[in-house]
Amino acid sequence: MRRLEQFAALVVAAGLALVSYWLFFSWAGGGGTRERRVDPPRSPQSEERVRAPLSL
Repeated sequence: MRRLEQFAALVVAAGLALVSYWLFFSWAGGGGTRERRVDPPRSPQSEERVRAPLSL
């Protein structure tokens, strides 16, 4: 009987873990690190616009 209880506890724990895993990734949009898009960093010089010098 004790062996059956251990087996049932293992099945319940595995089921809860699978449901938790499924819910987490479905709510997170299914994204893993491979699907994440990282934009390359921009250098400050490329965003700076060149202006004509001010004349007084």
